[in-house]
Amino acid sequence: MIADGPSFLARVRGILESLSPAERRLGDFVCDFPGELAAYSASELAALAQVSNATVSRFIRRLGYESYEEARRHARAETQTGSRLFLARATDARGEQSVQAHAAQGIANLEATFQSVSEGQINSAVEALLGARKVWVLGFRSSHPFADYFRWQMTQVIENIVAIPGAGETLGEHLVSVRPGDVFVAFGLRRRVAHFDDLLAIAEKNGAKVLYITDEGAPPRPTAAWHFRCQTLAPGPLFNHVSVLALCHLLVTRAIEKSGAAGRKRLRGIEAIGDSLEEL
Repeated sequence: MIADGPSFLARVRGILESLSPAERRLGDFVCDFPGELAAYSASELAALAQVSNATVSRFIRRLGYESYEEARRHARAETQTGSRLFLARATDARGEQSVQAHAAQGIANLEATFQSVSEGQINSAVEALLGARKVWVLGFRSSHPFADYFRWQMTQVIENIVAIPGAGETLGEHLVSVRPGDVFVAFGLRRRVAHFDDLLAIAEKNGAKVLYITDEGAPPRPTAAWHFRCQTLAPGPLFNHVSVLALCHLLVTRAIEKSGAAGRKRLRGIEAIGDSLEEL
């Protein structure tokens, strides 16, 4: 079965050095733009890579597929959870995307994201955060800076909040302490690390409410108390995370608003200590 073997790109990289010049040109092209195979027919791919149809057929057989359609299904499946490479197109490399194109896509991502987010969901999540025994924040790879930013901003109104794991720490040292009454904030943007779902399952099993923030490609997680899916489409080769930062901003701002007198008292204390230490 395809799912049990190497990934599509791993197959291509594994045979590159043994290919003929024409096949190597096709292999290099597919490595740069694997999404093209998922999107086009064999003849269209041959034209894009400037090789013959026969070269495409030989290449597909060398990869271990019985047909071009089987290879295309494998590549298409990897566009759902794989690298941003699968979303890049050969036409993207032929010129710079305009500032207007980037701005327009960012606005479209914001609109699409917030159309799927209700006031009730935001208020419910914020109330749980403010009332939690402890708030845990987790994020790896591209999610890590968002997790740190969220924790840093929320510290203004939530005292017992921590981003995990710290330098030199393992997750077990923290997950063992997750309890009912806690909120576990998990940033799961592509590409997610292996066993990420297992980490969330442990937090849920320990009784925490999970606030899950992902890109639009992540499957819905019914067991999460809240699952916000952010649009990350972009005109270039990288994901656009404008909507992720905007969601963080909304959650923190609403938390400050709902924290009331206690929140204002904490904010005043932070400012007073900052002034006395002349930190800023």
